[in-house]
Amino acid sequence: MGKSSVNRLFVTDKPVFRSSNSHLGTIKRKYGIRKAGFSGTLDPFASGCLIVATGQYTKLFRYLKKTPKTYRATLWLGAESPSLDIENISSTGKVPRLKTGKIEEVLKSLRGKLEYMPPKYSAKNIGGRRAYEIMRAGGDVKPGKICSDIYDLRLLHYRHPFVTFEATVSEGTYIRSLGEMMAGMLNIPGTLSSLRRIREGEFSIGNEEPLDPMHYLAPPPNRYLGDPLDLELGRKVQAGSFEKNENGVYVVDGGSFFSIMEFEENGVRYLLNRIEKFHGA
Repeated sequence: MGKSSVNRLFVTDKPVFRSSNSHLGTIKRKYGIRKAGFSGTLDPFASGCLIVATGQYTKLFRYLKKTPKTYRATLWLGAESPSLDIENISSTGKVPRLKTGKIEEVLKSLRGKLEYMPPKYSAKNIGGRRAYEIMRAGGDVKPGKICSDIYDLRLLHYRHPFVTFEATVSEGTYIRSLGEMMAGMLNIPGTLSSLRRIREGEFSIGNEEPLDPMHYLAPPPNRYLGDPLDLELGRKVQAGSFEKNENGVYVVDGGSFFSIMEFEENGVRYLLNRIEKFHGA
């Protein structure tokens, strides 16, 4: 991807101990880009798959196939941290070696729909401030319970006192909380010592190769049967002029560009229009 690139969608591998915002700054300088954004903030101690878009493609995040998400994490048994990660270890201690079967039993019990408390050190908005900002300033927060879908949770290996597991979960799931629950069910302290996101829906870690967004958009395709100039000029259009006219959100191919449109009872509206198509690397 050259410095002249404007509209690009790609996956970067965020390194450990860098904030997602800081890493985005590095990406912008690397490619000489002014307008760029990312989807799905990773904690500083976490690494892995971070979806980045530039130019017009920054408008596409909410329409991408980026769920479920898959993480690989290691739980450090005997370690304690108020932030539930390796950045704020408060104590460590020896704990008894566990039977692998017991760990697998706990992992199995956590699959399915899960209601739990998110970490106090999180980006959750509490009264207009991030929860972690309040905690770092010496305050306290009481975040409400959230619900996540744990589609798969399996043990990769156990090398005492480290339990490495892989979790495939719905968007917005806190893997640190998942680690905390695992440790609690094992009746010993524990905190995450590593966390890596290896996949977000259709996106996986690559070498920052530019991707064609048309292959990664979640809304189904639709075709306009009228004058193509209508879409190009953003004219008002009727549902009956499309190949599919059921209510819903669609991607409509406009030739050199595409639009995202929503069909409702009271008509058709443009959610995004004249998004330039991908032209290759």
